Amino acid sequence: MTEIAEALHAAIAAAGWHVAPPRDPGDAAAYLTLLRPLYAAGRRDLPLGRLLEGHVDAVQIVQRYGDVGQQAALAAALAGGAMLGVWNAALPGVPLMLDGGRLEGGKSYASGAGVLSHALVTADTPAGQQLLLLDLASVVPAIERDWWRVTGMQRSETHQARWRGAAVPDDALIGAPGCYATEPHFSGGALRFVAVHAGGIAALFDHTRDHLVAAARADDPFQAARLAELFALAAGAAATVRDTACGWFEDEGEARLARVAAARLAVTEAAERAIILAQQAVGLLGQFLAHPLAATLADLSVYVRQPAPDAQRLRVGRAVRDGLLSPDL
Repeated sequence: MTEIAEALHAAIAAAGWHVAPPRDPGDAAAYLTLLRPLYAAGRRDLPLGRLLEGHVDAVQIVQRYGDVGQQAALAAALAGGAMLGVWNAALPGVPLMLDGGRLEGGKSYASGAGVLSHALVTADTPAGQQLLLLDLASVVPAIERDWWRVTGMQRSETHQARWRGAAVPDDALIGAPGCYATEPHFSGGALRFVAVHAGGIAALFDHTRDHLVAAARADDPFQAARLAELFALAAGAAATVRDTACGWFEDEGEARLARVAAARLAVTEAAERAIILAQQAVGLLGQFLAHPLAATLADLSVYVRQPAPDAQRLRVGRAVRDGLLSPDL
């Protein structure tokens, strides 16, 4: 088992999710209980946080849309150490297709490829887009690792996966065609990775503070001002996640999705400002690979680049226009 696989296995066990798989939370307290391990993982190791978030997403989906037998099989697999992820992005030019019980095509941005035991994938079928829970030991993909050449998040093992005529058992089909994109879970689930991002901002705060204190530079007035702003950004990001989780059960329809979109934007902007502050505070030393700040800077810079940021701004702007979002205390 690789280092990141061992870390993921340990994080799942530490959260108790191997014996009590995470489900869709029923109230604000349950939602915060779900998000706190993700925040903590992001604060410790962003690639680990990414994989842990994908595991939670996949487990929640199978429990939401799978039948009783599939849920029982999932519980048994998790108790045995299964690690899951969601692979949704199509491989350009060769989208994944299921026809006649055979799988053909591929997935891109397949985080955890070579690490995970199971992947929840979307495949095109004559009836529409179908979710499949694949046991990767029996439905083995070809993994193309050379593609993932990025400046951060390398340890998330985000690769391209491809199948050529692989047989898929009937019990791998999860839910009805089209269920994956069902709202509010599809868009609203973004709050999970926002929690990991917020943990990453806290990590920047931690590493910068530790460096300045160790170097006896924390009392410099300019550095103290940076620490104060870093604290405000990290605390604000955590508060945004917390308030959005609580608001999830107070709003309905488009308002709750717009609130999640607003959280995405706010935490992304906080991360971008925190990255600049941490770089200014620590300087060149923070760019050395051996410095703990270097990996967090690189990983967070990549991880916050989530799809369709402008679509999130449009959603928030329209919600404000329609009176669905308004500041309050």
